[in-house]
Amino acid sequence: MLKLEIKDKFIKLGQAMKLADLVDSGVEAKLMIQDGQVSVNGEVEFQRGKKLHNGDIFEFDGAQVQIVAQEV
Repeated sequence: MLKLEIKDKFIKLGQAMKLADLVDSGVEAKLMIQDGQVSVNGEVEFQRGKKLHNGDIFEFDGAQVQIVAQEV
């Protein structure tokens, strides 16, 4: 499982997909999410702006990514 470290309290799903190099653009992320190909914490998610927080896990195309808050 890939761990994606974030600096803020949350990151939006589309941004997280780009940061994890799972998509090339925000438009691609939007299309994959709208098509029901992305799940967050085991449930299909259709909102590109879904806020992901520390500990959340999203899955896309066989990859699992866990959001990890950066320690201050």
